[in-house]
Amino acid sequence: MGKYDNVKKDYQPLFTPWKICDVEIPNRIVQTSMGGTSLFGWLEPCHFDKEAAYHILNRAQENVGLVLPGMQCVRDTMGKRWLYQNKKMFKDLAEWMPEFHKTGSKLFIQLAGGFGRSMAINQMMVDMLEKKPFGAVAKPFLDIEYCCASCSETPNRWYPSLNARAMTVKEIQEMVEAFAKTAKMCKDAGVDGVEIHAVHEGYLLDQFTIANWNYRTDQYGGSFENRFRFPVEIVQAIKKECGDDFPVALRYSVVSKCKGWLQGAQPGEEFEEFGRDMAESEKAIKYLEDAGYDMFDCDNGTYDSWYWAHPPVYMPDNCNLEDVEHIKKFTTKPVVCAGKMDIKTAAKEIKAGKIDGLGIARQNLVDPEWVTKIIEGREDEIKPCIRCHNACFSFAKSKHTANTQTLDDSLHLARCALTPSTMQHNKYKIVPTKSPKKVAIVGAGFGGLEAALVLKKRGHMPTVFEKDDKMFGLYNTAAAMSFKDADKMLMKWYENEIKKNDIDVRLNTEINDITSLLKAYDEVIVSVGTFPKALHIKGFEKTITFTDLLLGDKKYDKIVFLGGGQSSCEAAYDAALAGKHPVVVEFQDDLITAPGTCLANSSFLREALPYKNVPVHLESTVTEIGDGYCMIKNVATGEEWKEECDCIVNGLGFVPNDRFAGTKNKHLHRVGTCVKWGNLRDVIWGAWDVAMKI
Repeated sequence: MGKYDNVKKDYQPLFTPWKICDVEIPNRIVQTSMGGTSLFGWLEPCHFDKEAAYHILNRAQENVGLVLPGMQCVRDTMGKRWLYQNKKMFKDLAEWMPEFHKTGSKLFIQLAGGFGRSMAINQMMVDMLEKKPFGAVAKPFLDIEYCCASCSETPNRWYPSLNARAMTVKEIQEMVEAFAKTAKMCKDAGVDGVEIHAVHEGYLLDQFTIANWNYRTDQYGGSFENRFRFPVEIVQAIKKECGDDFPVALRYSVVSKCKGWLQGAQPGEEFEEFGRDMAESEKAIKYLEDAGYDMFDCDNGTYDSWYWAHPPVYMPDNCNLEDVEHIKKFTTKPVVCAGKMDIKTAAKEIKAGKIDGLGIARQNLVDPEWVTKIIEGREDEIKPCIRCHNACFSFAKSKHTANTQTLDDSLHLARCALTPSTMQHNKYKIVPTKSPKKVAIVGAGFGGLEAALVLKKRGHMPTVFEKDDKMFGLYNTAAAMSFKDADKMLMKWYENEIKKNDIDVRLNTEINDITSLLKAYDEVIVSVGTFPKALHIKGFEKTITFTDLLLGDKKYDKIVFLGGGQSSCEAAYDAALAGKHPVVVEFQDDLITAPGTCLANSSFLREALPYKNVPVHLESTVTEIGDGYCMIKNVATGEEWKEECDCIVNGLGFVPNDRFAGTKNKHLHRVGTCVKWGNLRDVIWGAWDVAMKI
């Protein structure tokens, strides 16, 4: 009896074999590459990465049919060594491959030319480029000018006042040779194929192919054939070195969804394509097939329209499917579709022959067992990805900053806000306790619930006390928005896990006396959340909260949001989708300026609000609130005006609400936003940090 025999009918097409060249893939589920999961390291000097190897092997063990580790530039980002020069790394890979192949899954390693103008430079890197002596000192370790080099002098996506320099013909040809040599070493190590990254997402090779980005006058610019010469030479060189039967896939963006430099196109928007349009894509995919590519791993977008390649929660399900279905008509090779894919929809499309494979990335981070759960009929146990990007890819910027993500995060992508053990399996793992304790947890938000689950799995006896009549606190408000289905699913998942683990949760039970609780329990965890910030202006008491707006009984039409952070922008977008008339007032000169919100998420909202005709007043504040109106002042110009409205939402943010801050006790611990305001990653990881020490 085969392991797929009992798969439910709706999912059966996902569990049929297919071929890329002569390599048979056992099912149609493809883990697409994610930065940080490279077997050869990420931004650091290349090496065989044991943490990534653990992750990749585990996903194959959990029935992903084709696993693609994270992209790896053929030359180190740091250290400047070509991959093919590191013989030991490939020896380590060859010794590991038999263990991988025991799973029956297949492995394609994704090789990349580089980032070009999409290199997510931070302020230190900006200084290297702007201050030549500093750059010269750093060059032996990090040649940032080379890392940012592109087809032409084009503005860096993360710091557009700096232009990329153009690559030389010699550098291009060195890179083509490096692709071939590296692919041959992968083949010799037992790897099943390679994928070339990318005529995709506005990375280096994509920059060469797009006419509005490529101003070269040599053999790598100008005509269609010249612009596509770089990726064509790469596949031809690999085939010459490795043979025609060695599979070479291509990560491919069907269309760019780009209106101009730093400007994406919203779903459904009518616009003139600045990047690759569908007409050229139809020609290109056939041209690339004829050149030798054996499979096309498809989505849409560039870093200028990053929310297509990295869809946040606001993007529609299957956002790239229509374009990928269309482009499949122009190639005889297999086509994979990625981009917020609904699993049942993908199964139907595969059965109909409209696509060949389902590309899934971040769901493999949040729940390593999700494919196995489908095979075994346990779909209700799948922990959903909420597409927050808080840990897997939190590259962030606002108007006048470069990438504000911390260096530690930049070096350790592909972690998960909801599942701390992802790419950190030695740091975050369940270690059974030798001394079971009774632990009281005050607050049934995600911090308290996650702590309870970890404690119970370790062998402790947690009891959760919650003053309200339901769990999840402020998250009930956040999940109420129309596009937050995944968040609602996450809450349901927690409810099921709490029930399955038989954890005692006492609702409608407010704790005021922490001292008595400390006497009754061995340890106490406080996770009581936050309260809204206030502003000293006339009539501020008339403001309402997000909870009043999203869960209250009153129906508001004209809504002014005081503050332009992520919560306000999400709620304003939700209101606009419902046909209401929101207005956003933000004191700074950009929306969503707090660190930690991925550019894919923030740029969507920054572009969605004007597309939905939502007035956004930057460098402005509310000076007075009255009945049915507020006064708004532009602090830069001094202009002030009266804005009639039904309500003013306090979107200034939140501050910790530690009601027991005065109590000091070594058995008292604090978790979540009552300690420091942060995102869900901070809350979940913090809960593990505390629960593992008890």
